[in-house]
Amino acid sequence: MKRVWSDRLADSVGQRAEIAGWLHQQRRLAHVSFVLVRDGRGIIQVVVEDAGQRTDLATWLPETVLRVEGEVAAVPQAPGGVELHHARFTRLVSPEGSLPFELRRPQLEIQLPTLLDHAALSWRHPHQRAFARIAAAAVSGFRSALDERGFVEIQTPKLVASATEGGANVFPVDYFGRTAFLAQSPQFYKQTMVGVFERIYETAPVFRAEPHDTARHLAEYFSLDAEMGFISDHRDVMALLRDALAAIFESVAERESEAVKLLNLCLPEVLEEIPSIHFQEAQELIERETGEPALGEPDLSPVHERFLSQWARREFGSELLFVVGFPMVKRPFYTHPDPERPEFSNSFDLLFRGLEVVTGGQRLHLYQDYLKALEGQDPTPFQGYLLAFKYGMPPHGGFAIGLERLVARLAEVANVRQVALFPRDLNRLEP
Repeated sequence: MKRVWSDRLADSVGQRAEIAGWLHQQRRLAHVSFVLVRDGRGIIQVVVEDAGQRTDLATWLPETVLRVEGEVAAVPQAPGGVELHHARFTRLVSPEGSLPFELRRPQLEIQLPTLLDHAALSWRHPHQRAFARIAAAAVSGFRSALDERGFVEIQTPKLVASATEGGANVFPVDYFGRTAFLAQSPQFYKQTMVGVFERIYETAPVFRAEPHDTARHLAEYFSLDAEMGFISDHRDVMALLRDALAAIFESVAERESEAVKLLNLCLPEVLEEIPSIHFQEAQELIERETGEPALGEPDLSPVHERFLSQWARREFGSELLFVVGFPMVKRPFYTHPDPERPEFSNSFDLLFRGLEVVTGGQRLHLYQDYLKALEGQDPTPFQGYLLAFKYGMPPHGGFAIGLERLVARLAEVANVRQVALFPRDLNRLEP
């Protein structure tokens, strides 16, 4: 008999079917037991009335791997609206002991370190794995949006010869006796491939040696990157990002409605034009409204990001806000300056529910501008990168979405590690 997944079991009502999964929970009443079996897509309820079978199943530990064959009946109050009757159980694998915490609880009420230390087990919990399903749907929506707009998906090296963003936040590795680095971003390769396809994107991990032990930083995270050519300025990139985000949230709603319901997510409305505020105006607003010093700082603090998000919600009814025109001193060397205010850049951050989740902007595209931007640095590590601009590159720009931050804000959890699969941070390299 062919195995049936939990989310397809309703198609077999009135027939016998076989399911497989893990023993999630048993509820024993006086004359009947309800056995909940969890597979990769949901939970199935199995009704057991035979006294001998109930006695035997009572000795099976949670997370026992099993197969069950039974008659499928429509029962509205059962998980998924169906359950199995007159079932036969086959035990495949028995756990080697009791669980360190109970997966049958509606939520895992354990401390974050315990959750992460036991990630191989904690991700089995329906509430936890819903985060991963939301992330997968977000990536699917991102891909679909860019595919529809003529973008080409690329795969770029994660071992590179130089630091993309500059600075010391890189992981050096021994590369056959030479020093290489884990890529901080695919930025150089994205821009190079604009000269080939004009529109490209990548979904891949990036690595930042962030010396921060905070709720928002990871040393390895998943980045959704896009780059496009023949733009007028950074506003074209912002318009593309708006459409990509709308597609991401739509994909989450359509593909993972059960996960959305389980996590009680409130998906944001993406306005036709996401509101924006210039960096300097944002600083003036912060000082005027809060009395806190902000002017002259090269970046926004987490507190100020939260304030601006609350302001955007009040003023525009938007949970998304662009902050544009960051100071050039804070942006990487390849960032295009604002032609009218060259101390500021044609760049942006996107704030979502109080947290920066996207960075992007217009890039330099003239070869001579790159030579000037790199004055005082050894140009040798950048020769391959500069080659693309030496032989003609159109005006272009792009963005990078931090997937874990986006999912964390969607789920409104306090720490980005809670939604990251096997997170890597300042102190954690296992599991």
